[in-house]
Formats: sequence, C-alpha cells, structure tokens
Amino acid sequence: MLAKLISLDGDRPIKIDNDVTVVGRKRGVCDIYLDRTSVSKLHCLIVKTDGLLFVRDLGSTNGTKVNGQRVTRGALLPGDELAFANAKFRVHLGPDEPGEVSQDEKTEVMTSRPGSESVDDSFNDSAISRSSQSDVKLVSDD
Repeated sequence: MLAKLISLDGDRPIKIDNDVTVVGRKRGVCDIYLDRTSVSKLHCLIVKTDGLLFVRDLGSTNGTKVNGQRVTRGALLPGDELAFANAKFRVHLGPDEPGEVSQDEKTEVMTSRPGSESVDDSFNDSAISRSSQSDVKLVSDD
C-alpha cells in the first residue's frame, strides 16, 4: 500500500514507509522531520497497518488536527486533511500515485448489496419472544 502525505504548502510529498512513523522537529529521532517552531519535538505517531493509517498525538503543544478537528488519536482516510500545528497535508492511500480525479473518473458508492431486495424478512421484532425463562433467581438479604 502506498501511503503519502501531500503538502498543501507545495512542498514535496512525504512517503510513509514504516509501520510506525514519528513526526516532529527533533532531528535524528523523528522519521518525518518538520522544521517549524509550531511543531513539537515529538509531535505525533502515524501507524500503518492492514491498509489503514492511524494518527496519535504525543501531547503536542499546538495539536494534531484531522479535517480541522483537533484529535488525540484517530483513523485517517484517503483525502483527509492532516495538520501538525500549522503544517497541513492531504492523506493519500492506495496503489496509484496521487493525482486529481475528474468527475467522470469518480466511482459511485454502492448503498445496498446486490440482491438485498430479496432478503427474507420473516425474522423481525415480532418473532423475538419478549419473555424469557431463566434459572437465575434473585435472593434477598432477609
């Protein structure tokens, strides 16, 4: 899986190769070094697993944001905006190189499974017994 952070400031894209990537401004320690005073020395972690990216803030002063919302941890989806303080990036995940997608190339999202119209509706709330018989007995303190 190709994982990249595309800079919204026009800087070069950052490829995420490691399973665990440390982001910050401490040279020699961080896998992604950002030379900005607003970025903490050890700002956050990005974890890549099973085709997904997760982010976890490491108590940074100016925060980590996903789509403008400050987070302590969370999943990253393709196209999400990820910000370390004032350094902003677009998340790219997938087998291809990132690029613009025209309206004609966008795929339609399927909202129901094929054949779901013929699902057997015989199991519904009325089929569930409202009373149950249990061997558990409540004992009073008397």
